[in-house]
Amino acid sequence: MTKKEWQWMPDYKQKQITMSKKEETIYCGSGKVMNPKWLKVTINPSKLADYIQEYNGNKFIKLNINLKDEPDQYGKDVSISVDTWKPDTEAPKAEASNTSNDLPF
Repeated sequence: MTKKEWQWMPDYKQKQITMSKKEETIYCGSGKVMNPKWLKVTINPSKLADYIQEYNGNKFIKLNINLKDEPDQYGKDVSISVDTWKPDTEAPKAEASNTSNDLPF
């Protein structure tokens, strides 16, 4: 079995997805791309305390890690923000499929 290695795409451009409800981005860290397989980052835990979630007795925080097009004034080319996306609770649910062989027309 051959081990597949994931590599950064050199032409990768980070695009922010615009949702219908735009929320403020909560930046909590930054870092540098050290090589194609290694990101070195620093995270500020005090900015994360309000976003800790619990599932099956485990605590976690969902984060977005983005590569910047150009380094900032401090040479950082990685941006880390809290993932605050929540599914739309008003979205219509899929109708139950009709398993009979009868056609509706």
